[in-house]
Amino acid sequence: MFSDLDPILHSQLRLSIVSILMTVEETNFNFIKDATKAAAGNVSIQINKLQEAGYINVKKTFKNNYPNTTVSLTEKGRNAFEEYVKNLQKYIHPK
Repeated sequence: MFSDLDPILHSQLRLSIVSILMTVEETNFNFIKDATKAAAGNVSIQINKLQEAGYINVKKTFKNNYPNTTVSLTEKGRNAFEEYVKNLQKYIHPK
């Protein structure tokens, strides 16, 4: 009846990042940091974990001589999020 929840998405900050990315095509590091109110180092670590899992794409460039990190959700990440929500609903509304 209860399915295992994806341990990658079960972290509050990683879930927040993927939730943001579900609503936009891509966004930058500073937007994620500001929206989640998390420390830059923590956001960076969680972005790396999501990238290693294949859930997001990370593109690093320079904008006006400053580093610019752009993040987007992969199809694998979108599917994982949808599955996570579906499994979580089974906990909220067990049959």
